[in-house]
Amino acid sequence: MTTAPERTDLLKELGLDVQNHATLGRVLGTGKIGRASEGSDGRMQATIRINEDELMWDPSILVMPHGGDIDLELVNDDKNTHCALLPSNGDRKFIWLVNHSKGRATLNLDGPGYYWFSSPTGNDEGRGLTGAIVVLGDAPPEARLDRPEQPQP
Repeated sequence: MTTAPERTDLLKELGLDVQNHATLGRVLGTGKIGRASEGSDGRMQATIRINEDELMWDPSILVMPHGGDIDLELVNDDKNTHCALLPSNGDRKFIWLVNHSKGRATLNLDGPGYYWFSSPTGNDEGRGLTGAIVVLGDAPPEARLDRPEQPQP
């Protein structure tokens, strides 16, 4: 997890602060950035929580070092009921999070990019309960467009 002084440095290190990179760091300007931990088998794990009276995911940006499977633990420490609508290849996952509860979800995000998640209950999204999972890496050769090399910044 990041503190406010570390946020700028981490955004730069991950490429989230530069145009035409993973510019998501500028879109989600609040909240913490977290990194998924990776086991020896390549499977990743992370915990995302809603702290009491904050109405934001913690972290609001979760970074995966590469595509693959991730086991998420979702914790609702708030006094209100929320939910999590999560991205995953094949089918999205929905976890209901009553107040002071936990849930688990296994996601497969096999391609680089960023994936949004939120709590569509009530007006949670409109009040800021949105986040993203950033998967680092480059598209595999078979997924790239057949076009000339493009200048990179």
